[in-house]
Amino acid sequence: MEKLAIFGGEKAVANVPGELFKWPIVTPEDEAAVLEVLRRGAMSATDVTTQFEREFAAWQGSRHALAFCNGTMALQAAMYAIGLGAGDELICPSKSYWGCCVQAFNLGATVVFADIEEHSLCLDPDDLERCVGPDTRAVMVVHYLGHPADMDRIMAFAAKHGLKVIEDVSHAQGGLYKGKKLGTFGDVGAMSLMSGKSFAIGEGGMLVTDNREAYDRALAYAHYERSDAAHIVTPYLLRYQNIALGGMKGRLNQMSAAMGRVQLKYYDERAAEIRRAMNYFWDALEGVQGVRAHRVDEATGSTMAGWYAPHGFFVPEEAGGLALCTFCEALNAEGFGTRPYGNFPLHTHRFFSDFDRNHTGKPTRIAYSARDVRELDAAVKVSGAVNIFSVPWFKKYMPEAIDSYVHAVKKVLVASDELLALPVHEPDTKGCWSFFNRQ
Repeated sequence: MEKLAIFGGEKAVANVPGELFKWPIVTPEDEAAVLEVLRRGAMSATDVTTQFEREFAAWQGSRHALAFCNGTMALQAAMYAIGLGAGDELICPSKSYWGCCVQAFNLGATVVFADIEEHSLCLDPDDLERCVGPDTRAVMVVHYLGHPADMDRIMAFAAKHGLKVIEDVSHAQGGLYKGKKLGTFGDVGAMSLMSGKSFAIGEGGMLVTDNREAYDRALAYAHYERSDAAHIVTPYLLRYQNIALGGMKGRLNQMSAAMGRVQLKYYDERAAEIRRAMNYFWDALEGVQGVRAHRVDEATGSTMAGWYAPHGFFVPEEAGGLALCTFCEALNAEGFGTRPYGNFPLHTHRFFSDFDRNHTGKPTRIAYSARDVRELDAAVKVSGAVNIFSVPWFKKYMPEAIDSYVHAVKKVLVASDELLALPVHEPDTKGCWSFFNRQ
């Protein structure tokens, strides 16, 4: 048995090629496109952005696409687009990033948190009925960590209750569910395109829809320079043209749009290589006791898109009862690079229990509600108790380099009995609010 690095042995992972993780891939073609915008001073114009939107819509398979300054703004515009407003409730999975739901408060709406499926980590269709109330208007579906949610059952539920559906595709741009693009099932799809995502254009967001009124509402909400009869056909919106209905400017800067046009040309090819690399890693660990892959069976026509922020499941009972945190400590000593638990469940943050943003004398979450939706949080169980750990996000198919990471996992699991003697450094709170920090 090899000596573990945590006990002074050699690391399993060393001399990793830099291109294995380099992202985004920026070429002279990207640079030239950005410089063209910069040199003619067209950063705040719309000609390149509208070209990007047309190309993105065609790639996505949607009638309309609308670019925003970031994904958070695109998601807020999506909420406005489907008519979310004062007193309405939005159902949202608790295990996610705050940007998929907090914007509802800006519209006077609130959030009801639903549980997640243990295998997909996405919204659990079996928990939706519990969340519905008289004021429920919409469901926010997050394709978490690139895994497609169960859109068949979610859409059937929405149809049964007359609800709108927004798809947050920020983790899964270009991903498929049974052969169809994620973001094309619901009434509106929205996503981040910031530099940490698999579809990275610097900073930006995109909204997609087949519904012209929803598109017009999103356009009128935060694209004041395009909210006129030349761009909008919905009659009642033209009464308020030339002023952003949301009171904010949400357009995408054209340097990011220019980069987006270039990235779009190569995205499918690059995402396919990421999937090849990630599947190689998990195939090599298939059947290894103690870990399970978080992925889909691509034979079903579904994919993990660009496999954003990949994670795996740790099974303590198959590793002698080893604690997840100790497993991660040992992996990190081997040079693996991991952290446990994924995102904190949102409903556990005090923001959603007692923050009074608008000085109404009530927490914002219930200030405009007919019921105290906080009482429903106690039923959310799975999202706070998932043994998951982050795994390296391989951008290139480089088997020899990836093998060293596979070896690190196997090495630690083989020696799990030795690790049981170590003190468990369990954190007070399990998870992170963002994948880009450890707070």
